[in-house]
Amino acid sequence: MIWQKQEKKNESKKKKKKIIDILRPFNPQDAALAAHQSLRSYVHSTYALLRNGASALDAVVHAVSLMEDDPLFDAGRGSVFTSEGTIEMEASIMLTSLRDDWRATGDNGPIKRGAGVMLLNNVRHPIKLAREALLRAGVDVDGKRNNDGGNLHTQIAGPYAEQLAREWDVELKPDDWFRTDHRWEEYQKNKGAAIREFAKTQGTVGCVCLDQWGDIVSGTSTGGLANKLPGRVGDTPVLGAGTWAETWEDSRASAESASDISTRTRRAVGISCTGNGDTFLRVNASRTAAAMVRFGNADLGEALTAVAGPGGELQSCAGNRWQITGEGRGGMIGIEAEVPIQGLRRVDELGKGKLVYDFNGPSLWRGWIETGDNDQVEAKVMVFRDEF
Repeated sequence: MIWQKQEKKNESKKKKKKIIDILRPFNPQDAALAAHQSLRSYVHSTYALLRNGASALDAVVHAVSLMEDDPLFDAGRGSVFTSEGTIEMEASIMLTSLRDDWRATGDNGPIKRGAGVMLLNNVRHPIKLAREALLRAGVDVDGKRNNDGGNLHTQIAGPYAEQLAREWDVELKPDDWFRTDHRWEEYQKNKGAAIREFAKTQGTVGCVCLDQWGDIVSGTSTGGLANKLPGRVGDTPVLGAGTWAETWEDSRASAESASDISTRTRRAVGISCTGNGDTFLRVNASRTAAAMVRFGNADLGEALTAVAGPGGELQSCAGNRWQITGEGRGGMIGIEAEVPIQGLRRVDELGKGKLVYDFNGPSLWRGWIETGDNDQVEAKVMVFRDEF
C-alpha cells in the first residue's frame, strides 16, 4: 500500500492520501462532467490493482490505457488530427526504484530506464508499446543476446515502431477506429488555419505511481497538438522533457556523516507533463525539475512550481508570446520519496511518498485516492488550483 499523510488547509485532522496521480487539462464545458466521472472511475480502477499487489509499472500502463481508449482525451482513440487530417500518437514510460537490490540488475534497474515511441498511426495503446520497448532490450544485463525481440534503442518512430508492435503482439486498429466525430468536426472547422490559432488545445494524459516495493513509474501519452504539421514530435515521448523518473543517494550529507550509512538516504522522483510540448522540449522540463531536487535544495513541489507554475520557466520561455501562441502553457505532476539507506529492506518505508503538482494555466485535471480515518476510500478529482 502507498500512503502519504497530508494536512489540509484550515483543518487539523490529517488524512491519508494514496499516491496515484492522473493528469489532464480542462475540457470544454459540455464534456467536463463526463471527463470528471471518467477520471474518478479510472483512479478507483487503478487503486484496486495496486491494492491487489500490482506493480507501479502495471498500474501506470493500466491507467494510461484507459484514458487512451476514452475519446474525451487527446490520446489514443481521442487523438487530434494533424494539418493533413492524419493521426500521429506518441508515448513514453520511465521507471526507477528506492530498492537496494534493484541496482543489481544494471543501469539503475532494467537495462533501459525508459522508452519513447512516436509517429504512431494505428497502435491502440501507445503506452503499451512504450512498455514493451522498455522491457525488451535484446540482451541481458551482462550483454549476452537473448530472444526477447528487443533492442537497445530508447526511442523509435513511425512504421518501424508499428512493425515492432506487430512482432510484440501489441494491438493495432484501423484508421477509422481513431476518427472520433468531435475531433473530426474540430479538424474540418479549423482545417487550413494557422497552427498558432489552435496551439492552446492540449490533452496529454499521464500517470505517476509509487508502489509498495518502492518502485516509481511515470507514463505519458498524447495525440499531440491539434493542427500540427505531420512529423512533428512533442515532448511526450522524450525522456527528460515530458516524462522522467530518477533515483540517487543524497549528496547533501555532511563530510562527517557521508560515510555513515545510518545518516544517508536514497531519494527518488517521478514526473509526467502536459502542455505545449515545444516549450517543454526547449527547457527539458521534467529533468530540469528533477535536477533542482537532486543538485539543489528544492523539494519536488518547489521544483515543479519553478518550472511549470505561474511565472515559471515555461512561461518565461514563451516571452512576449505568452497567452498568444499557446507556448509555455502546461502543468506537471510528480511523486517524490525518500528512505534511509539502512532501512531499504523495510517494505513499509518503501511505499511512502509525497504527491505534488503545479500548472500555469487556469486548470489541470488530476486525481488520486484519499482515505479518511475510518479507511473510507474516495477518489478525488481536481480541476482548478484549490477546490478542497
